[in-house]
Amino acid sequence: MAELTVKDVSIRLIKVNMEDYICISDMIKAKDGDFFVTDWLRNRNTMEFLGVWEKINNPDFNYGEFATIRNHAGLNSFKISVKEFVEKTGAICLQAKAGRYGGTYAHKDIAFEFGMWISPEFKIYLIKEFQRLKEEEQKQLGWSAKRELSKLNYRIHTDAIKQNLIPPELDRKKASIVYASEADVLNVAMFGMTANEWRERNHDKKGNIRDYADINELICLSNLESLNAVLINDGLAQGERLLKLNKVAISQMKVLTEVTDRKLFLPEAPTGNQE
Repeated sequence: MAELTVKDVSIRLIKVNMEDYICISDMIKAKDGDFFVTDWLRNRNTMEFLGVWEKINNPDFNYGEFATIRNHAGLNSFKISVKEFVEKTGAICLQAKAGRYGGTYAHKDIAFEFGMWISPEFKIYLIKEFQRLKEEEQKQLGWSAKRELSKLNYRIHTDAIKQNLIPPELDRKKASIVYASEADVLNVAMFGMTANEWRERNHDKKGNIRDYADINELICLSNLESLNAVLINDGLAQGERLLKLNKVAISQMKVLTEVTDRKLFLPEAPTGNQE
């Protein structure tokens, strides 16, 4: 439950049908002397204001029953509770709550007017504090939306990585083919194709397969070159080396892309004001 603090008084807020209602039972603690919500409700001006508000905002308002109540408002003998007023007229501007969050709650429009009954200064501070709370809620909502969008982007991005960036795993049949150069061994391990195969698939592009590699792929290729030199010195056949290089390429690209994901897509932790 949200709270406002106005002139050292804690005031509760609730949502009723997506509208903000402020606890006027809490607000009355700021008024000097012994006063009750019923004292405010029996006032003629209060009744006039409630009637106009209900007429504008509540199509089910029982205006006939309200007229009878309004005619008695202001008389010394007149007294009516919030519960009775709501039951007789079908009003929605006030809510009498029992239990843990018990008290009388008023729609914010009504609560601001109730604040004037306490004091003009109190009303001004109440409105300012309410506006501050709404701004904080909007900031929180904006941060949450960005966080959810970031999660969605992360999922889309990682799916694309799985489909497009992680090198395809080679089978032994593919590895048994003898390639013209060790450069193509690395190309097949990394990209799943030779330089010539790439050119046949990309007639509209200039350069070669490595010209279109991203930074992670270039890092991985550099590592594969060093590893391939070691494997050659160990006397491994080209097919065996290709399978090993391909497994290393898959493993390293997964690590590299995960690091990139964390930098690009992990949402920033909220600051103190959660902007």
